[in-house]
Amino acid sequence: MRKLAMLLPAALLLLVACTQEKTTTSATVGDNSTQQTSTYTETTTVPAVDTAATSDAMSDMKTATADAKQSVKDTATSVEHATGTALEKAGKALKKDAKKH
Repeated sequence: MRKLAMLLPAALLLLVACTQEKTTTSATVGDNSTQQTSTYTETTTVPAVDTAATSDAMSDMKTATADAKQSVKDTATSVEHATGTALEKAGKALKKDAKKH
């Protein structure tokens, strides 16, 4: 909820900043003192955001993040086990060498 409250003003600001309206008016006077005026207005806005696609992308990102976290945990456990095994073997080797002397 807090993130939404922070993103909403930013989104509105972006929408306002990306909307442009440009108006051009030109007037010409002919030989017989006739006046001709033309007005041209051009409005540019940001295309609409596909909220369904955005929601799907966020869901995919959350799933990928959860998978990455689990992978890191599994790797850490494996490394921890390997380190423990190596230390145990080293300890046994030291003990064996100590008995020889």
